[in-house]
Amino acid sequence: MLSKVKSVSLKGLEEIDVIVEIDISRGLPSFNIVGLPDEAVQESRERVRSAIKNAGFEFPLHRITVNLAPAEVRKAGSVYDLPIAIGILTATEVIHSPDAVNKFHFAGELSLDGGIRKISGALPMAIGLSEKKAHFVLPFDNKDEVEVISGIDAYPVKHLNEVVEFLNGDRSIAPSHQTISDKLKEGGEFEFDFSDVKGQFQAKRALEIAAAGGHNVVMMGSPGCGKTLLARRLPTILPPLSEEEAIQVTQIYSVAGLLRDGIITERPFRSPHHTSSSVSIIGGGRIPKPGEISLAHNGVLFLDELPEFRRDVLEVLRQPLEDGFVTISRAKETITYPSRFMLIAAMNPCPCGWYGDPVHQCSCSVYDIKRYRNKISGPLWDRFDIQIELPRLLPEEMAGQTGGETSKEIRKRVVNARKMQNERYKGTGIFSNAQLTPKLMKEFIPLGSEERSFMVNASERLGLTGRGFDRILRVARTIADLDLSKEVKLPHIAEAMQYRIDLSII
Repeated sequence: MLSKVKSVSLKGLEEIDVIVEIDISRGLPSFNIVGLPDEAVQESRERVRSAIKNAGFEFPLHRITVNLAPAEVRKAGSVYDLPIAIGILTATEVIHSPDAVNKFHFAGELSLDGGIRKISGALPMAIGLSEKKAHFVLPFDNKDEVEVISGIDAYPVKHLNEVVEFLNGDRSIAPSHQTISDKLKEGGEFEFDFSDVKGQFQAKRALEIAAAGGHNVVMMGSPGCGKTLLARRLPTILPPLSEEEAIQVTQIYSVAGLLRDGIITERPFRSPHHTSSSVSIIGGGRIPKPGEISLAHNGVLFLDELPEFRRDVLEVLRQPLEDGFVTISRAKETITYPSRFMLIAAMNPCPCGWYGDPVHQCSCSVYDIKRYRNKISGPLWDRFDIQIELPRLLPEEMAGQTGGETSKEIRKRVVNARKMQNERYKGTGIFSNAQLTPKLMKEFIPLGSEERSFMVNASERLGLTGRGFDRILRVARTIADLDLSKEVKLPHIAEAMQYRIDLSII
């Protein structure tokens, strides 16, 4: 007795078709799975056996061989429980029509009582299958994340009995559909607000520019000046996720097994501890999973106490910051995950934190300060578009009743600036000024003779690198957008120049 069931696998975010072949023949009872399965797939033998019995069906006491094709693709996870069970029930003619089975792709983890549990990666699976106009039977708990994908009929199920009855024509299950716009919230409610932060108006202006253009920011200041407070309020002024961005973010969280409530509707904010390893930041493992930089895709990665991170951890950020993706290579496979994020960092000026403070005296030597700052390499420092120093708050500012504008007011300006960028870069594949390539900068940031002369003089005086030069122009382009100006003028460039710090000066 032979049966074939269509299933699906993932390589990163890429969907791969898998054919589950089941052969039941005479011989001593055995249950073998071949086709490069991992431990979780091998364990499905016990889950499938118990699920079939406890669902009220007879498990065949014969020689059962399961082949997961193509055999050269590594199979991982518990998603093959359901297709293996369906294949066995089809081969034993509990399911009467193999043709009905062939119409669907199946994925799901079985509990011992026959229930079907949630799986990781259902959304990228559904996106891949939608290109083939396929029908997808999957766990009910994955319904919310896949029902927004057009071009696919998703049939959510809760129990193995439901699937058998559905395939035998004894039960009707309607495919689940919903538009993503119904799920996205236009400006969700946030716990924090920019009006909570007293003083630090220059830093607020810098973060507004960063939000409007998608720029990287580093804030340096003594303890208690508001660096972390400001960073945690940055998501409140970022523009809402577009439909395309929401699906991209949700795919990554689905693969990582971190998805809880369907489509993600707010920009991610990731804040790993400074003891994090390079693998947790960049991604990896035996079966490479997304790291913090991918989980922050289309959102914010916040590194508090930047110099406390290991240098090798910080250095792995350099290439993803430029490319917008990370490629994880292992001996058996290479996987690419998107990682276009805003890097926001906070740091003290010295190990004790009080260098340059007008009240507390710094206890660090010049050698200690240099060693502390040298933990951040020049190339990484150069990748921060905006570099600002935060002063100590004045007593009257700390005693004030208000911190100025609310996040809602700032966000309106940010959204207007992003709309200008979306219109300007339509058809180029980029969505913000921070993503501008040198080639596109020539087209979208033309400089007049006065502005060009100013940039040349400033570059000589500040000793700017080519990357630093370009980043100043990108920031100036964003400042012009906030002013609703189509051209980058001298005041915009002058303000952008203010957001540069020479880390070597003590």
